[in-house]
Amino acid sequence: MLGVVILALSALMGPRKYSAAKLSPYECGVPLISDTRERFSVKFYLIALLFILFDIETVFLLPWAVIFRSLGVVGLIEMSIFLGVLGFGLVYIIRRGVFEWD
Repeated sequence: MLGVVILALSALMGPRKYSAAKLSPYECGVPLISDTRERFSVKFYLIALLFILFDIETVFLLPWAVIFRSLGVVGLIEMSIFLGVLGFGLVYIIRRGVFEWD
């Protein structure tokens, strides 16, 4: 509730000095070279998807690393299988040439 009140007061009482410089998108001081609606290659999205996939998979290693001693040999074998599948997937996408940008 307080957040809504603060936003409403800011909208009602705040200064309204619009200019072309304020309404243009901020690009870290670099002038725009081309249109911002430029199309990206499918490779970009594929790399982003793979990054998210392998990033999430490595998050699964953290809980295992915390309790790996209490899991014993069974936990070690299960994590070895997990890492084997993950490594096989990485080798597969490298051999398919996913990381080549040409």
